[in-house]
Amino acid sequence: MTGVQVLDDGAEFEQHRRYLSAVAYRLLGSLADAEDTVQDAWLRWRSVDRSTVQDPRAFLTIVVTRICYDLLGSARARREAYYGEWLPEPAVGDERGQSPDPEDVATLGESVSYAMLALLEQLTPAERAAFVLHDVFAVGFAEIGEALGRSPEAVRQLASRGRRRVREREPVGRRSVDRAEHRKAVAAFAAATLHGDLPGLMAVLDPNVVWHADGGGIVRAANQPLVSGERVAKLVAGLVNRWIEPEFGMELRVVDVNAAPGLLVLDGSGAAMGVIAFEVVDGLITQAFAVVNPGKLGRVAGGAVSPYLPRR
Repeated sequence: MTGVQVLDDGAEFEQHRRYLSAVAYRLLGSLADAEDTVQDAWLRWRSVDRSTVQDPRAFLTIVVTRICYDLLGSARARREAYYGEWLPEPAVGDERGQSPDPEDVATLGESVSYAMLALLEQLTPAERAAFVLHDVFAVGFAEIGEALGRSPEAVRQLASRGRRRVREREPVGRRSVDRAEHRKAVAAFAAATLHGDLPGLMAVLDPNVVWHADGGGIVRAANQPLVSGERVAKLVAGLVNRWIEPEFGMELRVVDVNAAPGLLVLDGSGAAMGVIAFEVVDGLITQAFAVVNPGKLGRVAGGAVSPYLPRR
């Protein structure tokens, strides 16, 4: 058979699907868009003459990057017009208290915290693509250049600018790397929150903690970051009073949010009300990211979103 070849079972593509999904999610900050991107890449892969592809993973990385790069341009405009602060869609999993398998790290690249994913929103699409692909996934500058339509040297400069902008906003060594310490702070926050313990909240919050929230204009949430331990503690106490429904109650469950302990907020029926990711430094919470936009909660808690979310 000559000409276009079609892979019947997609086995070769499936070997790279998880990796491609990880790349797309880190580039876009949206699980839904990442899924659509990988599906688009699969459709393009089906029509490719395999005899022209020497390295399927490298080829597919370029395809996914091109799709994401196009999407980032339009997404940037939408997010600038977004009501309040746009936060990435959280990746939520079971909280097992164990480190990633070495094979997963090699396949998916270095773990990117939720705080880092939110920080990447400050980069231009080209800087983000160059920084993520090179620094996280160890993709070569020539390969990235082919995807972006830039020279390897131009891509090197883009990655350098992106790296510099990230370090300016998040200095090296500022984030906690101790999972047990991180989990302890999250558990203390949850206990103090559920018991309405204002001093307990103050004790686990850094004096200059920053609270970020994303309600998407659908659910009531602060539309600007809130700074200071006292202000954040009072805000959280007020939110709990509004979130707890007399008939259904509320549960805070420790889960993995982007590979670090965070909280899943559930109503009494087990439906998701929100997800909170945390940055912890020296045992204190320095940033919290509360995602309560229902459109970003469909992939957690079985896909059920609470009808008791406080609306605007």
